[in-house]
Amino acid sequence: MSDFKNGDIVTALYKTGKYIGEVTDSRPGVYVVKVMAVLKHPRQGDLHNPKEVDVPLFHERKALAFRERANIPEKMVKPYEGDIPDYNESLSSTFNELKERLEAEDSPFSAKSLETLSSIKREYELMYSIQL
Repeated sequence: MSDFKNGDIVTALYKTGKYIGEVTDSRPGVYVVKVMAVLKHPRQGDLHNPKEVDVPLFHERKALAFRERANIPEKMVKPYEGDIPDYNESLSSTFNELKERLEAEDSPFSAKSLETLSSIKREYELMYSIQL
């Protein structure tokens, strides 16, 4: 296991999202990371069939919440140095980046992803009182 200890600030990849967080615990092969900011909003859809629309369940993926703790495999945790952005600002920015990227594509996958993002947007605006 790497040498991260409680209190270390790290980047963590979780499913298709990337976060800045604080290590709060560790177990063999896993770190528990408390989310502080979003670096990359999770992609929508089926992880096992990327860019496919005709799947049994097209997943709606929200970013991990502010201060939510997640078990992150050790190989997905890296050191982070620098300023930690405000959670709401980082969520808004990464959400809009994903949305703009999908709007630039003309595919059934991007259309379905934009549909799921529309529903996520309403939840974010209620949960975090932010305008997306």
